[in-house]
Amino acid sequence: MKMNILKYWPSMACAILASFVSCNDLDLAPTNKFTDLNYWTSEAKASSVLSMAYSQMMSSGYFFADERLSDNLYEGRGSTDEKLITSGQANAALGRFSEDWKKCYEGIKTCHTFLENVDRVPNMDETLKNRMKAESRFIRAMLFFRLANNYGDVPLFDYTLTIEEANTIARSPKADVIKFVRDELNDIVGTLPTKQEYAANDNGRITKGAAMTLLARTYLYENDWQNVSSICEKIINGEYGEYALFSSYGGLFLPENEYNSEVILDMGYLLNLRTWSEMYDGIPLSVGGRVNGFAPTQELVDDYIMKNGRSINESGSGYKEDDPYTNRDPRLQATIVYHGYQWTDGNGKTSTIYIKPGSSEDAGAANLDEYIGPGQNSTATGYYLRKWFDPTAPAGLASGLNLILMRYADVLLMYAEAKTELGEMNETVWNKTIRPIRERAGFTDASALNYPASGDMQTIVRRERRCELAIEGTRLYDIRRWKTIETALNGNPHGAKFAAGNTQYIQLDKRSFNKDRDYLFAIPQSQRDINKNLTQNPGY
Repeated sequence: MKMNILKYWPSMACAILASFVSCNDLDLAPTNKFTDLNYWTSEAKASSVLSMAYSQMMSSGYFFADERLSDNLYEGRGSTDEKLITSGQANAALGRFSEDWKKCYEGIKTCHTFLENVDRVPNMDETLKNRMKAESRFIRAMLFFRLANNYGDVPLFDYTLTIEEANTIARSPKADVIKFVRDELNDIVGTLPTKQEYAANDNGRITKGAAMTLLARTYLYENDWQNVSSICEKIINGEYGEYALFSSYGGLFLPENEYNSEVILDMGYLLNLRTWSEMYDGIPLSVGGRVNGFAPTQELVDDYIMKNGRSINESGSGYKEDDPYTNRDPRLQATIVYHGYQWTDGNGKTSTIYIKPGSSEDAGAANLDEYIGPGQNSTATGYYLRKWFDPTAPAGLASGLNLILMRYADVLLMYAEAKTELGEMNETVWNKTIRPIRERAGFTDASALNYPASGDMQTIVRRERRCELAIEGTRLYDIRRWKTIETALNGNPHGAKFAAGNTQYIQLDKRSFNKDRDYLFAIPQSQRDINKNLTQNPGY
């Protein structure tokens, strides 16, 4: 059952938020409207403000845009902010930098408004109130964590700023921000229920498991392997609620399986009330896509191993360059559409997707999906997306499908990576982490499932993470912390072997990453114009 309170909020709360205009993003939304005694009169009104904070925790736009900032996706059309960033042309006036900053601080402001006023509600159940406060503090912590990861040092505060304060506040060290996030999560985890302790109509609310998974990520991004291992082990052992891998990898991303045993935290959507439509520009045109705005890269495709567990360039893999999609990791088919792909729509109708140049004749008609070069309506890489396609969405793909922010497989992968980096990966750890993930994906060959007797375990675990979590918003932060972004986003990404008469891999526009600048976003110039105490990140 969808929990409507997390899908939309009453028009009253929305109107009140919209009624205040500010020039400084740290002082966005109301300064006094929500403190009026005539608003904080009921639990329902308090809930509407908290629901708004939920909606500001993350957006579908940034969920997919973060992937476009990684080596998983390539944008073939137009000149978006993400394309300017990956080509090395971004400056401090770029909209992405200012909008991400603004959206995070808008959400933080809503959390402060809630925390500073919820005690005004008369006769409110104390247990419920304390739980809702913990939810709000989690959202605030998650937003500060995103800010710190993208901007480094950022203004840190735990109350509603006055206009004067907002116009003079300085940046706090990133270490202080991360400490605040960790302290908040450790403090609220005892108040939050487990997933199992919530009623069905509260599906989607923040849980103990979500708090501890976010805590593990704060250590993961700093390569603090001991803490990652310790926290993930407790989650795996069920100390913060019961989680388990869902039975089907592809089924994870279908609307009928929302809130399944694997989901730890997701963004809630509901058809016709709150929807997202990014897949409109990601799927093949012949099955309802508009134009192809972003597509998987050949580098992502190449990282999917063979069914026997070997990488495509490994001796004995059985990989054939002229038949590249046969006997591959089953997650490839669940994620990426390639030439000859069998597409099944919401009515159970199956059609073949023809992408290879010259395949119009095979399609039996004008072929909308065929690769014809850069800057066209069809794919720029020779691939389309399948993952996150909602077969129940209407024309235009305004989907009510929840977008998963945290799931149990990620916890297993964090644990496997931590054990690998600590030198403690062994068959027991493998059988608790990588093996069940691969079994669920559909691997059956013992050589793919058994603990490998040889090979670079770091490469194996990192590749597993990429393929399992592809197009889920984690890749950018992974290649940043691994420092592999300096290679992955420098040079020309590639597409399928459809260039020069199908004899060469498509060479896409060059990407550029400056290691002395591009690990961080620029502090928005618009905010520095208002607040002279905001220093700038190096290189901007």
